[in-house]
Amino acid sequence: MSDPHVLAPGTAPTPFTADEIRAGCPDGRTITLLVEPADGPSWQRVNRFVDPDEDGATLQRWRIGPDGHREGEVEEGRMTWLQLQGHASFPVSAVTVTPDTVELPLGTVDALRYAVDDGEGGVATFWFAPAFPGMPVRYETPAEDGGTDRTTMVRNELP
Repeated sequence: MSDPHVLAPGTAPTPFTADEIRAGCPDGRTITLLVEPADGPSWQRVNRFVDPDEDGATLQRWRIGPDGHREGEVEEGRMTWLQLQGHASFPVSAVTVTPDTVELPLGTVDALRYAVDDGEGGVATFWFAPAFPGMPVRYETPAEDGGTDRTTMVRNELP
């Protein structure tokens, strides 16, 4: 039997299987993220899972304005649990996975730190917390013009 954390030969195990993501993302799970670009003002984004089934869910996304209210339209698209798992699938030759802890507005959480070499001298880092199946609770990527873009989970609301 193959490991459901490994999606293809030559890829490192993902932090969550598609089934674990499905179980952790019930209808109405709402995640608020603080987006901190290297150059420019910070802002918040919300992701909400709706209408989940065995194969996937609709992911709604919107931006929160400075006044705390939704800004612009709600974007939505259907994603499969396997597609969401695939977002954390990296070539084994490019990724280093280590246990770590990360400080969040949600508290200190245990995480797996995925450091991914982009092959051009940059490293993107993703922290996946077993307590929050699905997307990383924090990620940092090299910005185009230098510096680091950071996104951090600030709220996780379950129905």
